[in-house]
Amino acid sequence: MAKTVLIVDDAAFMRMMIKNILLDGGYEVIGEAENGKQAVDAYKELQPDLVTMDITMPEMDGIEAVKKILAINKDAKIIMCSAMGQQAMVIEAIQAGAVDFVVKPFKPDRVLEAVDKALNS
Repeated sequence: MAKTVLIVDDAAFMRMMIKNILLDGGYEVIGEAENGKQAVDAYKELQPDLVTMDITMPEMDGIEAVKKILAINKDAKIIMCSAMGQQAMVIEAIQAGAVDFVVKPFKPDRVLEAVDKALNS
């Protein structure tokens, strides 16, 4: 059975890009959210194997959402997706409990490597 993924990004084109990479890699995308608040609600409802999380979003940022999701399930696997030059935020995300991070613009191989690593850790 394919591993399930929830994609969280406020930009629809980014969600589509990640979704296409994951589908090509054999994963099942079971949900999408455009902010951290939606991400937490979707996580509760869908219980995906993995979450890809943008950092900068309206309503609730990715770091806050990571903390809330890990409060629901301490074993949740979350990969942060961030633009170049946000090293401090990436460090904060990892400290908050994210298992890896991928830098935008995405290289499909790097996304799949991060997902495989997170799911098999």
